[in-house]
Amino acid sequence: MEFPYRTYLILFLVLSLSTLPALSYTVFSPVDNYLVDCGSDDDSTVDNRRFVGEESSNSGSLVSHSDGSIPVRNNNSFVNSSPIYDTARVFTRPSKYEFEIRDKGTHMVRLHFQTLNSSKFDFFNAQFHVLVNDHVVLSNFSGGNIVIPRVNDYLIWVSSEKLVITFIPAKPSKFAFVNAIEVISAPKDLVPNTAQLVTSEKIVNFDGLEKQALEVVYRVNVAGPKVTQFNDTLWRTWVPDNEYLESSFGSKSLYFGGRIKYQKGGASREVCPDNVYNTARVIQSTNDSIPNVNITWTFPVVGGYKYLVRMHFCDIASISIGLLYFNVYVNGNLAYKDLDMSSVTNYMLASPFYADFVVDGDDLSVLTVSVGPSNKSLAHTIVGILNGVEIMKMNNSMGSLDGMVCADWVSRSWPRGNVGVLFPLVFAVCLLLGISMVVQRKLIWNEGYSFGWSKLPVDVSETSVKH
Repeated sequence: MEFPYRTYLILFLVLSLSTLPALSYTVFSPVDNYLVDCGSDDDSTVDNRRFVGEESSNSGSLVSHSDGSIPVRNNNSFVNSSPIYDTARVFTRPSKYEFEIRDKGTHMVRLHFQTLNSSKFDFFNAQFHVLVNDHVVLSNFSGGNIVIPRVNDYLIWVSSEKLVITFIPAKPSKFAFVNAIEVISAPKDLVPNTAQLVTSEKIVNFDGLEKQALEVVYRVNVAGPKVTQFNDTLWRTWVPDNEYLESSFGSKSLYFGGRIKYQKGGASREVCPDNVYNTARVIQSTNDSIPNVNITWTFPVVGGYKYLVRMHFCDIASISIGLLYFNVYVNGNLAYKDLDMSSVTNYMLASPFYADFVVDGDDLSVLTVSVGPSNKSLAHTIVGILNGVEIMKMNNSMGSLDGMVCADWVSRSWPRGNVGVLFPLVFAVCLLLGISMVVQRKLIWNEGYSFGWSKLPVDVSETSVKH
């Protein structure tokens, strides 16, 4: 009778050992996790995630202020499209959503947009602004620019007990809309407080990063396929790098089928998933000489902002530790010299590492990242590697991610009462007063009088990015 028990015990031990890698990390479970299917009465399931209809009893502590808002359903459902894009809430006047925040800190805010076929509204006529707390995230956003479902992805620092998303039509003849909203508390290690500010002259610390508002502009899986929300612990999408690769000459793609070894205090699956770290583009020395070649990726950007550039590395190519040294460049400037992958990963292969750089994009129309051999690179080894890239726009001095306008100005731009008549009247009075002053000055000048003058004050306070 002992044999069956001994067999069961052995089987149990084998199964336990085989599942240890899978149980070596906990699945991310956010404290704040709002998924809203706007304009819908019913819940929708997308990639095993439940988006709650606004009128559903499961809406929890979500408070929607939607005066002048109308739920709209698509007349003809989109083929092979998520159900959250079959409904929308339309706003004909300023309206807002309020979300109760239990976990203060960085939150992921995603806004889903898709124009609908509706007899009530021409979605191509939509034009509106969107505010998230004190930040302008969209200014004069147009429905006519949406061809396929669009997801705007933001990282917002929240220090209060509420996160407020406000939709404001650009003018009374226009309207705003949204199909779905996600508000999710982010892992504490997702956005650090300090990064390296890289310029052509120097590299210095950039502090206060975590409290900046960020818009994800690019999230790229180097040498790999598209990674969907279903395969990412934070429900992100990573696109292939082919479109941004300037030249693949001298490089090759690599896939790794083994286990990515995350270490405590280093990169986590929430920072970047396995499916990004297990592919890479590499430069390899195949003889006694080091190839004189860099791999470069080019990304169009909007000028007038700083950008956070996050580069992901994982040595899935070397046959041994202590062999991989290379340089990292951002906008052609040396950002990391002689990066030693063994040193930054505690001398462990297939262990991920990422580096954060801040660049000033005031005069830029494109942003480039590159990797290539360094003076410490060794012959017959890998001399350059990159697994993933993220580029995030940082809010400007106005607290805006879309134009030189502040949230207060946008909030006050909506006409109130007879303000539509008042503004032209005030403008006319100011114009007449200005003309009168000019005429009086000319008359006095002609009579022989002279005037002293003082320079207008220019030291008006302005919120600036900390660095």
